[in-house]
Amino acid sequence: MIKIMADSTCDLSDEVLAKYDISMAPLTINIEGKVYKDRIDIQPDEFYGMLEALPEFPTTGMPSPEEFLKIIKKAVEAGNKEILCICMSSGTSGSYQSAVLAKDYFFEENPESNVKIHIVDSKCMSHGSGWLVLKSAKMREQGASFEELVAFNENYKKKVKHYLSVADLDHLIKSGRLTNASAIIGKILMLKPIMSMKDGKGAIVGKERGLKRVLKHYTEEFVKRNNKEMTDFIIIGYTSDIKVAENLKTKIQLDTDFSGDIYIMQMGVSVGTHVGLGAISMFFVEK
Repeated sequence: MIKIMADSTCDLSDEVLAKYDISMAPLTINIEGKVYKDRIDIQPDEFYGMLEALPEFPTTGMPSPEEFLKIIKKAVEAGNKEILCICMSSGTSGSYQSAVLAKDYFFEENPESNVKIHIVDSKCMSHGSGWLVLKSAKMREQGASFEELVAFNENYKKKVKHYLSVADLDHLIKSGRLTNASAIIGKILMLKPIMSMKDGKGAIVGKERGLKRVLKHYTEEFVKRNNKEMTDFIIIGYTSDIKVAENLKTKIQLDTDFSGDIYIMQMGVSVGTHVGLGAISMFFVEK
């Protein structure tokens, strides 16, 4: 049996997590001195409903090694002999290092164990790592071996294409993801930055004026970059406005020849802390 686990920034829906028996180690969110576990103590809609009124900017923290270790122990007790853990990029969080420590602790406590554990530094964020997690679960369902899952993740993790645009630049500034100069220019020109991942960190790869042009940018880039052999599904992410996500899904269906599944999933609290309300994202595998 192969167990698949991740941290909560994978942002997969509860339905997908339950269907494929995927476990998550939660990140923490500090809101006005109170610490919450992502999607355990606080849910996305609850958080987005209070976000704009908060006097202090929330901060996030990585899952503790103990959170990962609890999942590993439970998986082993359930009879799993192979465990695949897919974490957010080590370039943006200590989640990967925390999972590696949990693995080390497990074998220190169980030196004779023959359980196989592989920790993936996904080099991805949000539904980017979520894409790898879901793809791994689908491959496991189709009979892939543990070694095949490990090889897939290590070979394709840098090929998961991220696109993210936000409604308000302030959250990216406060979280250090964008400079004040870039934000001021963007606000004056009414430009929406489009971000992707480069070398495991967020980077601005384009700017568009208005939401319609952002969605057009996403669709055109998908047509140019999509790896048709590997992309059997797309994930569209949103924070607070599902209608925008639905509009993007419709545009992809109308303007491209893609015929696979298109999942719409909400970004969780830890990711939403940094991108704010009105964010829209898209994930697939590029050539």
